[in-house]
Amino acid sequence: MPDPPARDEDLVRRYLSGDRAAFAALVERHERRVYNLALRMTGREEDARDATQDAFLTVLRKLSSFRGEAAFTTWLHRVTVNACYDLLRTRQRAPLLDRGEDDLPAREPPPAPDHADTSSLSMDVRQALLQVPEDFRAVMILHDVHDLRQEEVAAIVGVPVGTVKSRLHRGRIALAKAMGIQQEGRPSGEPPSGSDEPPDGPGFGERADAAGPSEGTVSP
Repeated sequence: MPDPPARDEDLVRRYLSGDRAAFAALVERHERRVYNLALRMTGREEDARDATQDAFLTVLRKLSSFRGEAAFTTWLHRVTVNACYDLLRTRQRAPLLDRGEDDLPAREPPPAPDHADTSSLSMDVRQALLQVPEDFRAVMILHDVHDLRQEEVAAIVGVPVGTVKSRLHRGRIALAKAMGIQQEGRPSGEPPSGSDEPPDGPGFGERADAAGPSEGTVSP
């Protein structure tokens, strides 16, 4: 019987002990996950590649600060979301739906399957998703596309679970509006009952650690 694959945390320890191949193994294992998240956040293959590279460079620089009190994937998702926020804020591009076909999301992602590849998002939905404010978009991608629990999404973006629920609700309303779907029974800007987030919400595109660093996460 072959040996079971090394855990992420074991690969981190091996790299910090001098095993350079361990970091290459981490990249190979998680590159597709990072790329998929970046592609859906940014909408373009070129930007997704840039954000993926930036995320792994940050991981390489900050790996010694990873204490293992959160899952490595939670930490990696957080770094990736921050890389996407930084790229989007720097480039300040026009919405994807206003650009030509050359700027449409890539149709051929890199090899190695990822859970998010099984998502049934149509191209129209992917384009409409880019009209959703970045902080709402991030929680929708993490929860609805990558199928992460709300508690894990909260740990990734550094906000309470109640705020994640509010952003999911408001993001879905924004997505429906972008697709021309009428919402009934609630004004589009009104958060769900019991939400801990004010109607105006936080600044769009805020870094995922804006609420303060937590264990297993990187500081800006």
